[in-house]
Amino acid sequence: MTIFRLGYVAMSVHVENASPSQTMTYKQFSSLHDREAAVHKLERIASSNLNNTLRLLKHNRAHSITFFRMSSKLVPLATHEELTDWKYYVSLRNELKEIGDYAKQHQMRIDFHPDHFVVLNSPDKDKFKFSLHVLRYHYRLLHGMGVDPTHRCVLHLGGGYNNKEESLERFIENWSYIPRGLQKMIMLENDDTLYTMDDCLYISQKLMIPFIFDIHHHMANHENLDWEENWDRVLQTWEGSSLPVKMHISSPKNHDEFKSHAPYIDKDMFLDFVSKTNGSTEQIDCMIEAKQKDDALFQLVSDLSSDPHIEFITPTTFKYNN
Repeated sequence: MTIFRLGYVAMSVHVENASPSQTMTYKQFSSLHDREAAVHKLERIASSNLNNTLRLLKHNRAHSITFFRMSSKLVPLATHEELTDWKYYVSLRNELKEIGDYAKQHQMRIDFHPDHFVVLNSPDKDKFKFSLHVLRYHYRLLHGMGVDPTHRCVLHLGGGYNNKEESLERFIENWSYIPRGLQKMIMLENDDTLYTMDDCLYISQKLMIPFIFDIHHHMANHENLDWEENWDRVLQTWEGSSLPVKMHISSPKNHDEFKSHAPYIDKDMFLDFVSKTNGSTEQIDCMIEAKQKDDALFQLVSDLSSDPHIEFITPTTFKYNN
């Protein structure tokens, strides 16, 4: 029997004034003529983001939520080309350590999903180098938190560049140019437009990268709608990881905006996944990608509670009894 653990993404609709993504544009930064003062202002914003992240983790603990994706915007301008001399990970070391210590103390799985402009199959060398630069930023955050960076960053395969097959192979070619420390951070996810479950599994199995199955993306973009036929292959990609298998769950907003995320999770859609994967592995961590963030998690828990097959172990983890 499988344990299913629920988590959510980056923000809370219940905790007030707790944005972990407060920012400052480079135009605003450069308008301050005293560069040292401008950097200090950046550090104050970043410190506030990190303190709000800790507040969110404390909120999560109060509700027994032990699975959380952090915002990638914790440190504004950290990857900007004009700020390469800024050692933000030194200035913010205390805040970073506090987050990591808290997560470890309460056995929380925390990770990231770098933005869409991180493309490892780009034919443009500068874009590829910048993608590595962004990954180093995430690596430094995790290192500062004292969190093992292995399998903590979710990525899509990248762009198609007018030839999907060549772009898939370019991912494999570019992989050899990625430092090992960054390679080990990466997990791959199918997208809703170009790269399917089959595409991701081809790369994941070839390069031994864990694959995160996004069921909503699969419904929007697939070669074979019956994803369960490939589920054993998904599990195989996780055999070398110390972390539980991870998946993404969201629901279509409506028929016309099918790819957009709905505010909440369709219970029946989720239970279909649960029933088909139950017993296949020890644990599956289910990341809720819904507009209502933690409220979507609370609503899903409430919806599941009325189902006779569901047995909650904690307020956010459950077993499915056939």
